[in-house]
Amino acid sequence: MADIQYDEEVDITDKVCPLTFVKAKVAIDELDEGQIIAIRMNDGEPVQNVPRSIKDEGHQILKLADNEDGTYTLFVKKVGD
Repeated sequence: MADIQYDEEVDITDKVCPLTFVKAKVAIDELDEGQIIAIRMNDGEPVQNVPRSIKDEGHQILKLADNEDGTYTLFVKKVGD
């Protein structure tokens, strides 16, 4: 998928906004501080909104990778607990 090692993975391609962020946030909340999650999402609204919302929550965006199939994978490092 990418050259980033991650601890957890969540697929939100079956969700629509605002549930995309809600599902991503729940998954991040289950991580320990410093862990990395890979979030697979559809192009469009999720790619525009989810990274911004996660950053607003204080977490670190590591990379947004284009999977070249209409989806993207967002790598997020949990900050704080």
